Amino acid sequence: MGLYERYLALRIRRYDAAPPDHVALVITERDLLEQGAYDTLTDFFEWAVDYASLVTVYVSVLDLEAVPALRRELETIDAPREVAVRGPDDRMPADAPIQIGIGLGGKHEFTSAVQTLAESVDAGELELDAIDDEAVERHLVFPAEPDLVIKTGAERLSDFMIWQSVYSELYFTDVNWRDFRKRDFLRAVKEYCNRSRRFGQ
Repeated sequence: MGLYERYLALRIRRYDAAPPDHVALVITERDLLEQGAYDTLTDFFEWAVDYASLVTVYVSVLDLEAVPALRRELETIDAPREVAVRGPDDRMPADAPIQIGIGLGGKHEFTSAVQTLAESVDAGELELDAIDDEAVERHLVFPAEPDLVIKTGAERLSDFMIWQSVYSELYFTDVNWRDFRKRDFLRAVKEYCNRSRRFGQ
């Protein structure tokens, strides 16, 4: 770890606020085409698990035909903890400490959860009055709410975890994924610790 990274890590430790327990990252399929992109992702996992017990990565895709190839790569990525990868056709909730979504947008995820609940009502397995926030969340592929969402490359939201991230702290960096370093991650964590979370208040 370089001197500046040590300085940032020390600043984080000195904050009264706890670091994020669930860190989410938003990148694109184009980012993963860059040389060294998967090495950077492996490094990101190492950095993130030093602070967070849950790490979620969303890879937005323009061409869904790219999903199978991306999935094969990401299911075999070197990671410090177990990895669960989910794509657009998955309904099974991700249940690993490192979770990766490929082309699974928030609208699609929410719609799928509602469809599953509707099917349960239609089959007589669930009462309509039993559908509430918690019921919806139990049927999301990524049910946990991230504390911090990091978006690289542009200050623009994507269709990712639109239900779960409503109270998340958002951190935008104009650093492209190919240039993302540990200091950039630590800056995001430091900024998170420096904020006063309001949870919509």
